[in-house]
Amino acid sequence: MSKLEKQMAFQIKVANLPKPEEEFRFHPERKWRFDFAYPDQKIAIECEGGTWAKKAGRHNRGVGFRDDCIKYNEAALLGWIVLRFTSDMIADGKALQMIDRCLTATAFIEGL
Repeated sequence: MSKLEKQMAFQIKVANLPKPEEEFRFHPERKWRFDFAYPDQKIAIECEGGTWAKKAGRHNRGVGFRDDCIKYNEAALLGWIVLRFTSDMIADGKALQMIDRCLTATAFIEGL
């Protein structure tokens, strides 16, 4: 687990949100994984590190970015909500607020 993923997991725990599954494999054929997932609600959380790095990393180079687009589009076609967060969104609490809102909204919809 990356430092950023550990930070996200800690925030979720401290906020008393339900514990998500880590490194959840969501696709029936591909080996793609989400950093965190709530499989019953089909909510995925991706921590996007390196967004402010001076050197391009795997995910912000052309091929890596393209591959991530394919992964996220396949997830959407399978009915997943994919929440993607940068390091600053995690640090300032915006990610946690969005996760909480998404869990609340899906719980409400399931209760209808």
